[in-house]
Amino acid sequence: MRHELRTEIEIAAPPEVVWRELTDLPAYASWNPFITTATGTLATGDRLTLRMQPPGGKGITFRPTVTALEPARLLEWLGHLGVKGVFDGRHRFELHPTTTGTRLVQSESFRGLLVRPMRRALDTGTLAGFGAMNEALARRITDHHAAA
Repeated sequence: MRHELRTEIEIAAPPEVVWRELTDLPAYASWNPFITTATGTLATGDRLTLRMQPPGGKGITFRPTVTALEPARLLEWLGHLGVKGVFDGRHRFELHPTTTGTRLVQSESFRGLLVRPMRRALDTGTLAGFGAMNEALARRITDHHAAA
């Protein structure tokens, strides 16, 4: 089975500024309510260690592989819960320039045997986590720009 989640937010800053904050993995612990810790190198083929904490759900640590990286445009990784094919998630951050800043699209495509039984949790906790992260990122950037 396959399932997709997608959120968007407008951020009043250019893609380069959004990218700088989005890719500052060590800073996640100080602002990100969804991906509460993130370590690793952002390079295609490298593995990250991420701790996700969906609102109202159990936290999970996993080690996705970076599958696409285009500075100020795209960050994507592919993670697996256990063995490939059981529960796989391809997570994407797309940055689109707008006349007022950046439209950030955060999405994930899930595949595998456990997608159907986990669909309700994905549609509630995981989707809420995406939204909370988007809002926190926008706030962080707005606060940094106001202080600068």
